[in-house]
Amino acid sequence: MEENYKESELYRVRHSTAHIMAEAVVEMFPEAEIAIGPPIEDGFYYDFDLPRSLTPEDLEVIEVRMREIIAENHEFKKEVISASEARQIFKDQIYKLELIDGLEQGGFDEYGEPLDEQPEISTYTQDTFMDLCRGPHVENTGKINPEAIKLLQVAGAYWRGDENRPMLQRIYGTAWNSATELEEYLWKLEQARKRDHRRLGRELDLFSISEDVGPGLILWHPKGGMVRKITEDYCREEHEKGGYDFVYSPHIGKANLWETSGHLDWYQENMYSPIDIEGQQYFLKPMNCPFHVEIYKSQLRSYRDLPLRYAEWGTVYRYERSGVLHGLLRVRGFTQDDAHLFCRPDQMPQEIDRVLQFSLNLLRAFGFKDFQAYLATRNPEKSAGKPEDWKAPTEALIQALDRAEIPYQIDEGEAVFYGPKIDLKIKDALGREWQLSTIQFDFILPEHFNMTYVGEDGQEHRPYMIHRALLGSMERFMGVLIEHYGGAFPVWLAPVQAVIIPIADRHMEYAHSLASQLKVAKLRVQVDDRGERMNAKIRDAQMQKIPYMLVIGDREVEAGSVAVRLRSGENLGAIAVDDFIARVNEDSKNRI
Repeated sequence: MEENYKESELYRVRHSTAHIMAEAVVEMFPEAEIAIGPPIEDGFYYDFDLPRSLTPEDLEVIEVRMREIIAENHEFKKEVISASEARQIFKDQIYKLELIDGLEQGGFDEYGEPLDEQPEISTYTQDTFMDLCRGPHVENTGKINPEAIKLLQVAGAYWRGDENRPMLQRIYGTAWNSATELEEYLWKLEQARKRDHRRLGRELDLFSISEDVGPGLILWHPKGGMVRKITEDYCREEHEKGGYDFVYSPHIGKANLWETSGHLDWYQENMYSPIDIEGQQYFLKPMNCPFHVEIYKSQLRSYRDLPLRYAEWGTVYRYERSGVLHGLLRVRGFTQDDAHLFCRPDQMPQEIDRVLQFSLNLLRAFGFKDFQAYLATRNPEKSAGKPEDWKAPTEALIQALDRAEIPYQIDEGEAVFYGPKIDLKIKDALGREWQLSTIQFDFILPEHFNMTYVGEDGQEHRPYMIHRALLGSMERFMGVLIEHYGGAFPVWLAPVQAVIIPIADRHMEYAHSLASQLKVAKLRVQVDDRGERMNAKIRDAQMQKIPYMLVIGDREVEAGSVAVRLRSGENLGAIAVDDFIARVNEDSKNRI
């Protein structure tokens, strides 16, 4: 969460509402074990160990009691105490005792987050409820608008996020300053539910995940595969225009490759167990970069050869815990629109500028307009090289952002081990932020792999290397794209651009002849030749979010035309077939 949010009155309101919720829960379950309850973006949560599973009806009862507590205008009272006093107060609360140990040792705060210094131990009390807490809170419960709070759902959550620890019940809620703001937020949640890519993926037959195949591994169905193909084809064309060469690399590599790259030192926790092949260890690749380095090293390079831009839609495999897998957005096997740029030091600023503009142009083509950049800087605990090695590339990325006039924030310590990076985030149709593009400077791999080029002076020099993925992973990008459009893809991306609907059996021959004509014109069409009524077919096509419905009756057969309806319900009436083809081609050309 941003610092200005943590300092806001709304943050205090949500934190205080979380405590009020906990009081109501403890009243309902006096034997409850209480874990943590922080404010989060747009709301708050609290984790509990309870004697039974909560129901939606329980949430309604808890919410009623919360409003009663708010109306009683209880003061929030802070008290700083010693560790021994805290242990006495919370002697029956096992999760609090663990948190107190972390506070006393200076390693973790009461939410389990790491700390840089020894914190004070404090409690907050309102009415009959006391919790280990550093605050901040509002002055009293009366500062909270009872008409602007809502409990949303119950979910499972492992204590400390560790799947080997107890599973707790997490109650999510939200709080706002006004009932109007709450209503707007609940509307957005409902829209997000309707746009959920997992639901739409099933309803529109785009993709699936099979337990027999394995969690986090995506099966693309024909319609989803078509959207992905169109997306990749467009991006490949743009890469060719941008001076990229396409390469391909295997899915596994010997252990020594990953030792040289540093992944076994810095990234092994995200890699899968090794595969034994004739007594040698191989690993599924978590990244494509070492392979592209080896392609670079396959021959002597001159300063005249640079820059080199190697692009690959490369599938990689990274370990993710089952509990964090989420449809297309968090998977174990995914394909990146990956590329690595190798350039001379004097070419590096221009290359970063080029790739930034390339990324922005690609994202705009898919309908995204609102961008925010985040510059990830060195993590002192997990970084290769010396601190001074990071200064020049970090400054180069900052200057590139300034030249591109993109708003950005600094993410201190969030870089991966081999260099600083830029993350580009977009906002979707609901205003939600998604991280897609990554542009990463790398001065480590050229050193580790002893990469060189012969300079104008006849001497060997070290090239610079830039990693970049513009859409990110195809899986994640597709998930974002589905939710952004709510499954109603623009005409150029729609897997089926038009469905032909014959009214009666006597119109079937013309319908199939028309389909052949449209396919020759490169349109993606289907004929709905089911024995259903016309209105049912139109309704089903709208549910499938197909842009155009071409209704065929006696008049259309006689005139050689089509009666065009849009998925919005608008009826365009009869149109000549050639005019319809021109309309779809124009829509596709303009990417609408």
